[in-house]
Amino acid sequence: MVLTFDPFREFDRLAGQMLGTAAGGGVATMAMPMDLYRSGDHFVLHCDLAGIDPGSVQVDVDGKVLTIRAERTPRTDSDVQWVRRERATGVFERRLTLGDGLDLDNISATWQDGVLTLTIPVAEAAKPRRIPINAGQGQVLNSTSREQTAIAQS
Repeated sequence: MVLTFDPFREFDRLAGQMLGTAAGGGVATMAMPMDLYRSGDHFVLHCDLAGIDPGSVQVDVDGKVLTIRAERTPRTDSDVQWVRRERATGVFERRLTLGDGLDLDNISATWQDGVLTLTIPVAEAAKPRRIPINAGQGQVLNSTSREQTAIAQS
């Protein structure tokens, strides 16, 4: 036997509609789960957007703010009698303030299996680098032979 009415779930749905979280499927802005990590000289951001049409996804950068916006539309079948409806519909949005030292002009985005992946490279100026130490008379300490040659020629 399938229970078609769960009074607690109905209470959650109604509370969500009144408070704007729309757990029952109304239109509201909701956050999406994400993972963010650094790998070498770039950051990787994964957003779970299962069941969302990739064509509804927008990724924008405005100044230092990265905005990801997507929409899951509700089913409009008139002959459907819902037994359980737990997948939220509506607009999903995530805003992240990006720090200094990122190459915002070269952010790339891919979509695979309902996961949006953004790759945000670290700017060249923010990458760690070794500073050669000049000991005088063309002699450089703590550098590679290529760096020594370049400094000796200057």
